Amino acid sequence: MDKQLNYAKSFKDSSLVKGIVEEIRKSTTRPWVIMEICGGQTHAIMQFGLDQLLPAEIELVHGPGCPVCVTPLDQIDRAHAVAALPNVIFCTFGDMLRVPGSHTDLFKLKAQGSQVKVVYSPLDAVKIAQENPDKEIVFFAIGFETTVPANASSILQAKALGLKNFSILVSQVCVPPAMHAILSSPANRVQAFLAAGHVCTVMGYWEYHSIAAQYEVPVVITGFEPLDLLQGIMQTVKQLETGQYTVENAYPRAVQESGNLVAQKMINTIFEACDRNWRGIGMIPSSGLMLRKEFDFFNAENRFNVDHIQTRESEICIAGEILQGIKKPSHCSAFGTLCSPTNPLGAPMVSSEGACSAYYRFARDLSII
Repeated sequence: MDKQLNYAKSFKDSSLVKGIVEEIRKSTTRPWVIMEICGGQTHAIMQFGLDQLLPAEIELVHGPGCPVCVTPLDQIDRAHAVAALPNVIFCTFGDMLRVPGSHTDLFKLKAQGSQVKVVYSPLDAVKIAQENPDKEIVFFAIGFETTVPANASSILQAKALGLKNFSILVSQVCVPPAMHAILSSPANRVQAFLAAGHVCTVMGYWEYHSIAAQYEVPVVITGFEPLDLLQGIMQTVKQLETGQYTVENAYPRAVQESGNLVAQKMINTIFEACDRNWRGIGMIPSSGLMLRKEFDFFNAENRFNVDHIQTRESEICIAGEILQGIKKPSHCSAFGTLCSPTNPLGAPMVSSEGACSAYYRFARDLSII
């Protein structure tokens, strides 16, 4: 146990951090814009002040790597409509409770009497379905590729148990199409990516080679500890400074190029690619996953008639621009005033991986809050 603790602490070792920061400083000769895709990386960067350690020439911008943040408003409204039905137990991760829809959120619905349960795994929702055969159990299946294997497993488990009262409301999205969308945008500023280590643990990084080559941008896979991130930034800067654009793995202790083949097989058994709308960004072709026809029985969208959705986005929330790396939370006129964790205008303020949440929690200039 002591060895494991020391191993974990070594990735926060201040002397090692200073050494990598110094190497980054020596390698940097001009301005570069680097996007970290994952919201977990954004929170780590803000929490440990890594952005302040870097030379002024390096700007870190925050990508659409928060699954809660990119879940489209119409799907959130649909979730709220299903959760409000009298015979439904609606299961979700805690991150979704305060995400604002057009008219309400799951936390308010729960306070008004709807049966909303926070679970830690979709398999928890399967167990609830077993224990409540007279209720319809719906799990809100959101997330990037990281969460898909567990969601697929819940479908297989429900089918094996012969459950007729379990379904999932699917809003799964995939990282590579979002990278294409960002890089092909006329407003794009991104010159390199720090890719999400946990996504690559499942899916590998073989898909990123074509992205790096097509757009001539370095892609470096990183973890979430300070040394992980700084190592990734260092490798990225060295590529940028020497005019290279390849895919590098700075997280080899967890990631292999091929990924987890067993998990990928399970994903491909249950799901297939589809076009998906991203909140604040819009439709990205082939960026989502939906249930295959043979598993359509478990599709909550087909089971409940809640098609009377009328969405209404906040007129002043700039979450879409933040998720594309065009602006930062501090550029929003509502940040910390009209928009706060207790009164959010957009999902990035309440998600544990949201960029606005990171800025609010770890802001060094408290006058902006």
